[in-house]
Amino acid sequence: MDNTSPRQTLQHLFTSQKLAVLATYNDNQPYCNLMAFAATEDLKTIILATRRQTHKYANIQKHQRVSLLVDNRKNQAEDFQQAMAVTVLATVVEAQPQEYEQFLNLYLFKHPYMASFCRSPECVLLQLQVERYLVVSHFRNFLSLEDTYLQIQEWRP
Repeated sequence: MDNTSPRQTLQHLFTSQKLAVLATYNDNQPYCNLMAFAATEDLKTIILATRRQTHKYANIQKHQRVSLLVDNRKNQAEDFQQAMAVTVLATVVEAQPQEYEQFLNLYLFKHPYMASFCRSPECVLLQLQVERYLVVSHFRNFLSLEDTYLQIQEWRP
């Protein structure tokens, strides 16, 4: 990573990227989905939107722990030296009524083209309560951030 703080690095990545891969689990099988996402300013919460009638939603109802992968790859050879990938380990809850509009506004600010989808009765906002970030950059630099960044462990082979 460069001279920016880990928090600034994550904020920049989460602002610049629109899609992430959500991994859920059910019946001894992982399940991945490409998802639009938005992160709160404090990086403690990530918001996703989905329909209730999906496999991912059914999986989350059984197993609330998920992971989310956010990266900035370009699918080019230079990614091996320049790309960054962040795995988010989180527990999912549905956005509660008192926070729903705040989270919806945050999500739609980043994804205004999703407004009709998000306002449909089948849609639910999912709130990923972040437990830990695992950051890999420049192919081999590793950083683990947890407990609101109080514990930072850096690993470089």
